[in-house]
Amino acid sequence: MTTPAPPRSGRTSARELIDHVLDPGTWLSWDAPPTRPAAVEPGYAAELRAAAERSGADEAVRTGEGRIHGRRVAVVACEFAFLAGSIGVAAADRLVAAIERATAERLPLVASPTSGGTRMQEGVVAFLQMVRITAAVSAHRAAGLAYLVYLRGPTTGGVLASWGSLGHVTAAEPGALIGFLGPRVYEALHGEPFPTGVQTAENLYAHGLVDAVVPPRELRRVASRVLGVVTAPRAAVADVPALPKEALSDVPAWDSVVRSRRGDRPGVRALLRLAAADVVPLHGTGEGESDPGLLLALARFGAAPCVLLGQDRRHQSKHGPFGPAGLRVARRGMRLAAELGLPLVSVIDTAGAALSPEAEEGGLAGEIARCLADLVALPAPTLCLLLGQGAGGGALALLPADRVLCAQHAWLAPLPPEGASVIRYRTTGRAAELAAAQGVRSLDLLRDGVVDRIVAERPDAADEPAEFITRLGQALESELAELLRRPAAERRAARLGRYARLGNS
Repeated sequence: MTTPAPPRSGRTSARELIDHVLDPGTWLSWDAPPTRPAAVEPGYAAELRAAAERSGADEAVRTGEGRIHGRRVAVVACEFAFLAGSIGVAAADRLVAAIERATAERLPLVASPTSGGTRMQEGVVAFLQMVRITAAVSAHRAAGLAYLVYLRGPTTGGVLASWGSLGHVTAAEPGALIGFLGPRVYEALHGEPFPTGVQTAENLYAHGLVDAVVPPRELRRVASRVLGVVTAPRAAVADVPALPKEALSDVPAWDSVVRSRRGDRPGVRALLRLAAADVVPLHGTGEGESDPGLLLALARFGAAPCVLLGQDRRHQSKHGPFGPAGLRVARRGMRLAAELGLPLVSVIDTAGAALSPEAEEGGLAGEIARCLADLVALPAPTLCLLLGQGAGGGALALLPADRVLCAQHAWLAPLPPEGASVIRYRTTGRAAELAAAQGVRSLDLLRDGVVDRIVAERPDAADEPAEFITRLGQALESELAELLRRPAAERRAARLGRYARLGNS
């Protein structure tokens, strides 16, 4: 017997979301009838019966599996029409069972909360179910399995403060009300309305708390791209051939510095646009901060998947140098790579990090140190690309890696050459001389063991952007393939050994 569809309420139901996201005909429910306590208060029992009749569901969550462009996934989704999607013991039992099954069967998990939070009719025991659900999600993530969250409106209370805020990637429905404290509760407690515009999907995106705001009909496309990266078979990468070394012209260091500063030089966004596939931009730290100067994304270069974090020179020119928040975004990328077992690609292209009172008070130096500590210890394969300017601690923060690539006219220095000239000679007029003496150019970095491969510019990346980016993409795929073939212990020993040898040969 089929259950009649519930009437439209203006909200996207769990069944509608499942239809939007999954390949047609692939949904398989995992739900068993909910178990209720022997003695349920009569008023609550009546509410449960009315909710089932109104919603066409037997509980506030639906769980099961299906396919997204052929890839098998598990799905858990709230049904708001059933007692406002609230979570009690039976709903928690169903959620935990589904999450644990997804973990046991090594399936990526798509979760879509919409809920008023804890089911008040069940009191404290319902409230504490959030701990159980969080533990199940944590175990799923610890197993290296992807957890994708789509927040529908409204999502509030304990649901947002537990499994709704733990996604590797988090998207939200346009206009969705999302917040810890429901606005009606706030008004009742404080005697005034909650400020408008705060608890909206769009405001959360602006503050780096969600990665994207997308309508339900577009979620399938986004989820497919995420899965295209996180579930990419690593075995396919093993067949990528190594690239031969390129012949390089001998260009003075200052010439490279000048060329690296051209406004039309291709940057990290061109790299993703022209050389990568399944690109999924991520936004902010997920903890209330973002920085336009630091780009974070999931992507593939050929068959090789990765988490990419890169300094966006054009956005730095427009919005100012990146600061501590940018490095915290980068560290989110490092955690993603470690947890999902994906290679990390860091892209350096910066005239330097922010020098300001705000940067000092925000802990810039400490964030540089923590980036260095995270990178040298990261269990995932790491690949650094020096794409353009590489000035100061802001560049150093993303440098440690198993392998380092360098564009021919990229460079690395403790300070921009003009700054070094001022320190040494109290004038910027000897910047070219300092650039040559400090060994900042790509050929010097290769000679000294700082970089492992140089990608040629013919003669300048800005004059042949598409061709240069194509070569760069091929080099990245080849290097990532080689890293994925190497044993982890060997990789990490070589990573640390690089810096032990510098200056001693």
